[in-house]
Amino acid sequence: MQRRQFLAATAALSTAGAWAQSSLPAGPVRIVVGFPPGGGTDVLARILAQKLGVMWNIPVIVENKAGAAGVIAADYVSKQPSDGNTLLMAHINSNGIAPGLYPKLGYSADRDFAPITMVGLTPMMLVCAPSQPVKTLAGIVDLCRKKPGSVVFGSAGAGSAQHLALEELRARAKIDVLHVPYKGSAPLMNDLLGGQVQYCFEGMTTATPFIKSGRLAAIAQTRAKRSKSHPSVPTVAEQGYPGFDTSIWFALAGPGKLPGTIARRMNADVNKVLLMPDVAEKLDQYGAEDGGGTPERLDGFMRTERAKWAKIIRDAKITADS
Repeated sequence: MQRRQFLAATAALSTAGAWAQSSLPAGPVRIVVGFPPGGGTDVLARILAQKLGVMWNIPVIVENKAGAAGVIAADYVSKQPSDGNTLLMAHINSNGIAPGLYPKLGYSADRDFAPITMVGLTPMMLVCAPSQPVKTLAGIVDLCRKKPGSVVFGSAGAGSAQHLALEELRARAKIDVLHVPYKGSAPLMNDLLGGQVQYCFEGMTTATPFIKSGRLAAIAQTRAKRSKSHPSVPTVAEQGYPGFDTSIWFALAGPGKLPGTIARRMNADVNKVLLMPDVAEKLDQYGAEDGGGTPERLDGFMRTERAKWAKIIRDAKITADS
């Protein structure tokens, strides 16, 4: 009797193991990133790829398809087979903002992606050169009201997350500013340091080295709570704008018809990776917080983000070349 019970238990374990393995794709898995190597999105994808490759015992590689703020990569993944072999490191630009910004987007962010797991959210930082005489949010708002349309705010590009954070502040504070869009963060940082631009919102990953070296002053951060990486910098919400909560976020998603068994297995394993101490330490370095959770949580979050940004884009009459 005991032998039969042992054999039955062994068979059950074997079946469970076979089911778990069958819920993974057969071949190498590609995580497609819509930005060049070395940026925050790329680094987070490579952390996941290394850990998941070991966990799944299959190659997991990162493939960079940079361009159009992540839209090219998202469009590519949306048209791949839904077998789990091709995934997207989804980004606020491609899966949150672009659907409201581009009237002829080649994919539906609602239908063409299967949410897997939130990887992390990072705040943006409102920054300026230390030489700027006004270095408080209240002071900046007051200055903008005294000199409407004259205070210069730069951004990493028209319709970028940085630009839309500015537009949300502009709407909430009822101010008028002079917006100067740049082609990326690097030229923006040069002109901010040089004084041609007075203020900007910038992703925390880009802004932190400048803040820590004293080359930029941090005025506010944009999530509802203070980041562990910058506990002394108050949030915009704390400084008179309750409910202001804007982030740059990263998430893992697959093509729209990804089977639920694969999505759930990947979700469980990514959640395990995010809890690994060495991964958590790296995420902290990039200010990426609040990752993990269910596919349903991610789906609801992304839908809320799309609705929010579409309204801001409509209300401010923003176009991709504005």
